[in-house]
Amino acid sequence: MSHQESAPAPTPAAPSAPLPAVAPAPVEPQKTLVDGRVREVHVPPLVPPARHGSLGDLPFHNAAEAPTAIVLARKQPSGAWRDITAAAFAAEVRAVAKGLIAHGLRPGDRLAIMARTTYEWTLIDFAAWAAGLVTVPLYPTSSAHQARWILHDSAARACVVEDVDEARLISGIRGDLPALDHLWQFNTGAVSQLVSAGRDLPDEAVDERRAARAPHALATLIYTSGATGRPKGCALTHANFFAEVDNAVELLHPVFRAVSQEPAATLLFLPLSHVFGRMVAVGCLRARVRLGHAPSIRTDDLLADLAGFRPTFLLAIPYVLEKVYNTGRATAEKMGRAASFDRAARIARSYGEAVEAKEHGAGPGPGVALKAARKLYDPLVYRRIRAALGGKVRYALCGGSPLGHRLAAFYTGAGIEIFEGYGLTETTAAATVTPPRRPRIGTVGWPLPGTAVRIADDGEILLRGGHVFAGYWDADLGAARPATDPHGWLPTGDLGALDTDGYLTITGRKKEIIVTTGGKNVAPAPLEDRLRSHPLVGQCMVIGDNRPYITALLTLEPDGLAHWRQMHKKQHLPLEELVHDERLLADLQRAVDDANALVSRAESIRRFAVLPVDFTERTGHLTPSLKLRRSAVARDFAKDIAALYERT
Repeated sequence: MSHQESAPAPTPAAPSAPLPAVAPAPVEPQKTLVDGRVREVHVPPLVPPARHGSLGDLPFHNAAEAPTAIVLARKQPSGAWRDITAAAFAAEVRAVAKGLIAHGLRPGDRLAIMARTTYEWTLIDFAAWAAGLVTVPLYPTSSAHQARWILHDSAARACVVEDVDEARLISGIRGDLPALDHLWQFNTGAVSQLVSAGRDLPDEAVDERRAARAPHALATLIYTSGATGRPKGCALTHANFFAEVDNAVELLHPVFRAVSQEPAATLLFLPLSHVFGRMVAVGCLRARVRLGHAPSIRTDDLLADLAGFRPTFLLAIPYVLEKVYNTGRATAEKMGRAASFDRAARIARSYGEAVEAKEHGAGPGPGVALKAARKLYDPLVYRRIRAALGGKVRYALCGGSPLGHRLAAFYTGAGIEIFEGYGLTETTAAATVTPPRRPRIGTVGWPLPGTAVRIADDGEILLRGGHVFAGYWDADLGAARPATDPHGWLPTGDLGALDTDGYLTITGRKKEIIVTTGGKNVAPAPLEDRLRSHPLVGQCMVIGDNRPYITALLTLEPDGLAHWRQMHKKQHLPLEELVHDERLLADLQRAVDDANALVSRAESIRRFAVLPVDFTERTGHLTPSLKLRRSAVARDFAKDIAALYERT
């Protein structure tokens, strides 16, 4: 992919996303059957592909069309949130872009960003795009080794970090990075320094850079966290983002478009280093949704930010929704109301399932008694669940791993509609999503409009669409090397199945399939996902490859464990002793039995071990996106695994 710049032309306006008065009805997927089974589905795009412009045009497009529209909000030291208009954001983007140009950064140069989820992250991202640059996210938790590889492979010319620790880390490896000319730090005034540097440049300097960018140009290199081997740079273009966000915004009309007096707003707390958070940030600017940033995901900090910002929808991973549910139940148990909470949860699930059945024409919907029971428990339970998320949340976009049928139905019954999705960094986030008014709880929905999904002969999911990336970055070539086949299909490495109506279910990872000595193929993901949803379980790894039966390693979830200790008066028992406690093991056995109900006996977990430590990124057992590094866990806990297969 060439990054040569064309001669400046008149600045094009970014293509406008249409704004229909009502939500479009979901378009039925076009299905291809093989031997009577659905093997391929495709949903036509709702929006034509972008023909001109880039993401760097979005702030200026918003300012021209709706200068007083509120597009962002910043948290002040007082805790209050200050709204930012489209005109104000565009002016700040232009001022920072001029500073980047003044520092000698040329079109196509890479600029790395290493920070938590903050307003400054989004500001630098759009300023870099307006200056014709390519942004390279770095997780703020990256080690020196990881940062060195990404900065070297991308040949980044500049890097912006958040604080002194990250500045020291980058400074310590700068000798190995001959291309890195600039290092700025947000909390020592990076933004004001850039604005000062560009003050004498004319506004036209930015307009010329914007005019030279086209949709096919590279927008960002996002390095996959890589459960094995070195991270690879996924080359995403401006066109990839337009195809993704334009179709998502139109499909999820009630989420992104205000359909009542309550303007759409979301608080972003997932890392902008990850494509999921980045896509939603771009989508919010595209749809002029009020966007806030929450840098801390510590429970107390996040709950305070949610209460202050009061979003109408959230971008979440299952862990967050599981945490809210489990915290709600733990609170009820402390008050002696666990049985009442459990009844409310059953009613919410039944209500959610009845709503789903009605939307598919498979039932009349919730009956009078169920509606009355739900109304009774709303102020007692459901309203408190919604209050924990800020009080105004009506929708949640959930991805990263399956949420699970029970929790999805519960939230639907509690008044929060769940849209589950599936995608990869390579697909600019979502490739499938729950269609509005046609949910099928427990699946990841239909293809996003403009996307095709195919199931290969071996069960692997293949994807095709305008959001599929340009390829993996080739440092020697200085461009992306395509990863799709001649027909545009991307192999995902994931396994899945399509039902008769075209809904996709994820069944596991191709490389993670366990084959026991008895020849049984076992996908660990369903068992692990169900166990991780239990309040006592932090992480779980299922084992059994080339072994006679399936086992598991479990770690304990700190908040859930603290509650369990309090309820059983075992606060002072050391963790090394607690992992052998009979009552704790009995509770965990019930969680394992619940997970085993999903599978056949040959696939079920026969034995498990509870570890007195957690799997974390710091210990090398999780990737930055919280995926298991299975080989590292297997190496470091080899003795514990061996003990699970010793005769008793």
